[in-house]
Amino acid sequence: MEQMDKSIKHKIMVLSGKGGVGKSTVSAGLALTLARRGMSVGIMDIDITGPNIPKMMGLEDAELHVEEGQIFPAIGPEGIKVISMAFLIEDPDKPVIWRGPIKLGAIQQFIGDVAWGSLDALIIDFPPGTSDEPLTVSQNLPGIDGVVIVTTPQEVALLDSRKSINFAKTVSLPVIGVVENMSGYSLSGTAPPESDLTIDGPGGMSIEVSTDGDGKLATVLDLFKSGGGQKAAEDLEVPYLGSIPFDPGIVRGGDDGVHRIVAEPDGVTAKSFVQVVDKVMDIVESGNRTAVNIR
Repeated sequence: MEQMDKSIKHKIMVLSGKGGVGKSTVSAGLALTLARRGMSVGIMDIDITGPNIPKMMGLEDAELHVEEGQIFPAIGPEGIKVISMAFLIEDPDKPVIWRGPIKLGAIQQFIGDVAWGSLDALIIDFPPGTSDEPLTVSQNLPGIDGVVIVTTPQEVALLDSRKSINFAKTVSLPVIGVVENMSGYSLSGTAPPESDLTIDGPGGMSIEVSTDGDGKLATVLDLFKSGGGQKAAEDLEVPYLGSIPFDPGIVRGGDDGVHRIVAEPDGVTAKSFVQVVDKVMDIVESGNRTAVNIR
């Protein structure tokens, strides 16, 4: 573990207070965006009972190599090193029913026995909530830079984000910031140049848009109630890292094993991740991470 502390420059935990917010999608997106900058990156998938990272990274059929007591990660797109419980399960349809001590042993093995080599960044993806897994990692892995909290736009996200942020404070981890996932749907199209149009949006809401001189239009439709992530960050006085749009291509890419950033590196989703990663790296490299008060 001491060697891991020295050989990995940045260690970033990705948490969510509830399931279904796209935490693993964000973890994979952060890793891919960092790797596309020429950084050496790894992902540690700590979701013992529901590991999704290998499928998202196109590594479902990958096998781990073990030599002299060391586990060598699988290699994904952009050279990203990946370790996950999914690689160790013979039957993916069989549930993993483990009590806490067994989970603890598996996580400690991931931390102590994996040959990561030198990395610029390690992204650690967790199951939803704040129970055994994040607690074990925070107690056993030295030099963690901080926590990225993933939420969705609804105001109810404030409550779940508060739990994750207060967990970080309880175990003395800095909060890097909050990412709002599924934040509106990017709509683009063409119409007569410099014309005004009305779009029927979600919930019967009318949205006024205008085309430019080339007849192009672009707008964002709020599919859900917006602003939950930013409000959570403001209320809890932690950085707001930005938003990732609702993108059906992310779902298709996750099913096909080709992340949206790989399939469309210059698309809206990829650009959104670039903005988020810019803020993440500014914070971790400056050491200006936020300590929060429990409320």
